[in-house]
Amino acid sequence: MLARTSGSLGEAYGQALAELGERDPALVVLDSDLPGSARAGPFGQRFPERFLRIGVMEPTMMSIASGLALGGRTVFVSGFAVFVAGEAYGAVRLSVCYNRANVKIVATHAGLLVGGDGAPYQMLEDIALMRSLPGMTVVVPGDAPTTRAATFAVASFDGPAYLRLTRENLPIVTDGSFTLGRATRLREGSDLTVVAVGAMLARALDVAEELHQAGVEARVLDFASIKPADEKALIQAARDTGAILTMEEHNVLTGLGNLVASAISTTHPVPVRQVGVPDLFGESGNPWTLLDHYGLSQKRALDEAWELLKIRGKVS
Repeated sequence: MLARTSGSLGEAYGQALAELGERDPALVVLDSDLPGSARAGPFGQRFPERFLRIGVMEPTMMSIASGLALGGRTVFVSGFAVFVAGEAYGAVRLSVCYNRANVKIVATHAGLLVGGDGAPYQMLEDIALMRSLPGMTVVVPGDAPTTRAATFAVASFDGPAYLRLTRENLPIVTDGSFTLGRATRLREGSDLTVVAVGAMLARALDVAEELHQAGVEARVLDFASIKPADEKALIQAARDTGAILTMEEHNVLTGLGNLVASAISTTHPVPVRQVGVPDLFGESGNPWTLLDHYGLSQKRALDEAWELLKIRGKVS
């Protein structure tokens, strides 16, 4: 594993949100009584008159957010992923997306990295839920700089968006360059492509470095913009490298891997291997140990990469 500086995605979001509040006097923030954990606190301290603590009523919070947005406000909603995407799904679907309301849902504490809080709070299905909603933009940043850029990006258009953040600090592996609908190529390669999001992005780069040491060059794509998706980049990767490995901290049946396989299947089908959480609930434990326990380890990803290279005939 390469030595890197780490940063908090939540703090990056909170700082960007406070800056947005300075720029846009029509911006309001709703919080489910978790300003510290969900990182909306800095905005609330600076603009208390535009910060509403709704309480533990996430479905109601979405309805309020939709009403404010339809009245001309830009609305950010902060909360844990399991509540804002899971418990409030019906309200997001009807109040926010059906009305194309200008509501930006920022979901913290997603995935296995919630750690000790265990299965009830480890949301592993939210990318699938949010991606399936008509008109919903979905972004899964892999580090703090991208989180900051993505916060400004989702604020720049009129419509619903879902920003998925982790609880744990993540290694900083990008310069913060981010454009909706475009994958970022973090490493060049022609033997294999690794497509990753969120907490798995740094591990994808570590896998590519190990392959490089063995004489194999892997392209690495940061696919933070899940929807809209950069299908052109995926098809180009399939043509150039002949195989794709996906890495995600999400249920492997319904997330990034599913998106990638679908995008290339009718245009330029190539072998795809998926590293993600099996069709299981999580459990309580050390956050990073849980990633390894559920098959999201660097070793597992490297093994899958070698299998793809064997299929391609690149190695014996």
